[in-house]
Amino acid sequence: MSGYRHQWWDQTPMDLPVGKIVCVGRNYAAHAVELNNPIPTEPLLFMKPASALTPLDAPIRLPQDRGAVHFETELAVLIGQRLTAAAETDARGAIIGYGLALDLTLRDLQARLKENGHPWERAKAFDGACPLSPFIPANQLGDPTALHFTLELDGTPRQRGDTGQMLTPILALITHISQTFTLEPGDVVLTGTPDGVGELASGQTLTLTLGGMRMGSTTVV
Repeated sequence: MSGYRHQWWDQTPMDLPVGKIVCVGRNYAAHAVELNNPIPTEPLLFMKPASALTPLDAPIRLPQDRGAVHFETELAVLIGQRLTAAAETDARGAIIGYGLALDLTLRDLQARLKENGHPWERAKAFDGACPLSPFIPANQLGDPTALHFTLELDGTPRQRGDTGQMLTPILALITHISQTFTLEPGDVVLTGTPDGVGELASGQTLTLTLGGMRMGSTTVV
């Protein structure tokens, strides 16, 4: 896990295990359109293992000879309580922090997998495929339906996310996930990416902000 452990915004380590990463695909309509994908009628779920996690400020090392690697900036939700078949009120109480993540994707491989009707994990779950920021306590960010986040690529705005544009809002999403499998303390939910995704190249610098707060930056090597 490249030394990853959950941390608060002030760099204080958490006494919390590092769990699975549950991801939702196509939760912003504009992103589905930009990749010529149909807009789903219910959340499209997949997972990354804990071994995909790496600190956001660590350099991104592109996998060699595996085709294009794309960035997808996503709001990350940290779970602090066990959730099984939860209601939205339970989901709200279980969220202890918000951060930002990069859902790195082997796009050429993903396209081949999709063509054959195969799962995406080979393209999404490789080591280092989930750079993750420290977390801001949930009670410091307010309304989860009105959070804004950005990605700048070499100083130029590239992605802008607004949780109000999610097809499935955060609390409904976590409730939905908990109907299928249990969320444990230390699990992270990635809530989908807005449009503006693209290919990474060596030498690029990516800077992420959430609610106007700089969450960190990383460089591609």
